[in-house]
Amino acid sequence: MKKLVIALASIALVSCGPDLPQMKPDLITESTLHDTDDPAIWVNKENTQESIVFGTDKDTDGAIYAFDLEGKVIEEKTLRGMKRPNNVDVEYNVKINDSVTTDILMFTEREREQIRLFSVPDMKPLDQGGFKVFQEKRENEWNLPMGISIFKSPKNDKTYAVVGRKNGPKTNYLHQFELVPAGDHIEFKLVREFGNFSGEKEIEAIAIDEELGFIYYADEKVCVRKYQAEPDAGKEELSCFGAETFNRDIEGIAIATYENGEGYIIVSDQQEHTFNFFDRKTNEFLFAKNLGTTETDGCEVFTGYLNEQFPNGLFVAMNDNKNFYFYDLSKIVETK
Repeated sequence: MKKLVIALASIALVSCGPDLPQMKPDLITESTLHDTDDPAIWVNKENTQESIVFGTDKDTDGAIYAFDLEGKVIEEKTLRGMKRPNNVDVEYNVKINDSVTTDILMFTEREREQIRLFSVPDMKPLDQGGFKVFQEKRENEWNLPMGISIFKSPKNDKTYAVVGRKNGPKTNYLHQFELVPAGDHIEFKLVREFGNFSGEKEIEAIAIDEELGFIYYADEKVCVRKYQAEPDAGKEELSCFGAETFNRDIEGIAIATYENGEGYIIVSDQQEHTFNFFDRKTNEFLFAKNLGTTETDGCEVFTGYLNEQFPNGLFVAMNDNKNFYFYDLSKIVETK
């Protein structure tokens, strides 16, 4: 796939604030019924024009909506009847058994206290109805899953999911699960508990840099926290960065990846209605952008070719009006 070549050193710092010029989206999706929250981009590697953007509709009568690249709902790919689905992610070529692999869609179903897992693009359940999480303490919202992110280890080719919750302890806030092939479905094995939490608000957004091996998550009123991704890498926090660049709630995180480790950590500054861009290698703040969304919870990015409208990547952001905004990535980031 074509990649957009970026010279990060050529980008000047831009101050945060509501006075930033507002960019318009290239398109706005059709509306959901209730409350959009978090998107995920599934790239159809056989025909990128048939890729799908999934987005959660966070309600007791919730759904995982499937949108085509024109922002239209694909009803036959949409999963309805979900109880407050929160965050969503995808992964590619995941083992079901020794001879079968599939792309997968995973999301948290908060009110049922579980993870859901489906194959993509045929949308068949692979979880035997759901996998319960955080059942050790059933009070103070410790048992309600929220954030989720998946990655495949370059070290052993195993697939892992990192899951957060509505509330929890000041240490070991996150649980990491190995996805274990089980014939016609996938089982979950707890392999690590880790992650500091300030107790200030909650942790929802989680993103994993699969290539460089880092987990990032938003301690919403404090900072973006960074850890090693491998389950045997220990529990030491690598950094807690970005606090001074946010107004209040630190929300959605997307990782734009380019060659040689170049790229961005893109984080929603929810109350400022902007996005902060950090250097992928150093995590230093680079610039902020006002993309016209309000109260953004979740965002996602893909840096390759999809179609003529998105030839240099796609950035998707939740908007607080029951929809998602799509942007040609090259219009957001300066290129050289």
